[in-house]
Amino acid sequence: YTPDDEDEAVRDYIRMREDHKKQLKSIKQQIGAFCTRHGKRFEDGKYWTKKHIKWLKDLAMSEDLRLVLDGYLQTYEALTERLDFMDKHIEEIAETDKYRENVHKLICFKGIKTLTALALIVEICDFHRFAKAKNFAAFLGLVTGELSSGDDVNHLGITKQGNRFLRRLLTEAAQSFGRAVSGKSDALKKRQAGNTEAVIAYADKGNERLRKRFYALVMRNKKPYNKAATAIARELASFIWGMMTGNINV
Repeated sequence: YTPDDEDEAVRDYIRMREDHKKQLKSIKQQIGAFCTRHGKRFEDGKYWTKKHIKWLKDLAMSEDLRLVLDGYLQTYEALTERLDFMDKHIEEIAETDKYRENVHKLICFKGIKTLTALALIVEICDFHRFAKAKNFAAFLGLVTGELSSGDDVNHLGITKQGNRFLRRLLTEAAQSFGRAVSGKSDALKKRQAGNTEAVIAYADKGNERLRKRFYALVMRNKKPYNKAATAIARELASFIWGMMTGNINV
């Protein structure tokens, strides 16, 4: 399958959304640093809630400092509204005939929502170009590197080669298995609705395996959380390859 103009347009749209997300993260950091410099600290709940935003808008300070903070807040609100609009549009794209079936398959996995599913589809396009699941994981840079000399074999960290954007999305998705409990939430059941029994069974098998695997790595083997999340992301990539190539009965 060769990506067409629509695939490339959707891919670029999602990448633009990620650029906006980076800008939002940056403006949050700038607002936080500004408040810290001037001795203003919010201690009444979580940051970036409605209460926190109201606190920022009501802060007492000089006219010049108020102008600075208001400028930051205007940028924050504009980016937030823009991201909300883009997320709604991505949901609409995912429900078009071209992408609906594959998106609905991928969101059967815990941690994978519409954005990640659609990004995987338009970035990869043809999962069959990878002969095996491990080839797909290697393309994402999620496999460990190796430095060998004679009989000496030294295993390194992950290669971090290939598509950095997808690698980050899968690593973030994998972190949800660190918080997962046995069984399915109502939200996951809703996402799985409409798929075939075989697809749901395969996803359930993957979800339960990855949940137990994450627990074993962190609690039993005492692996650092980030390393465990990376290992789970690698296995999640393998399950995704199986789902998208129809290898769900093995």
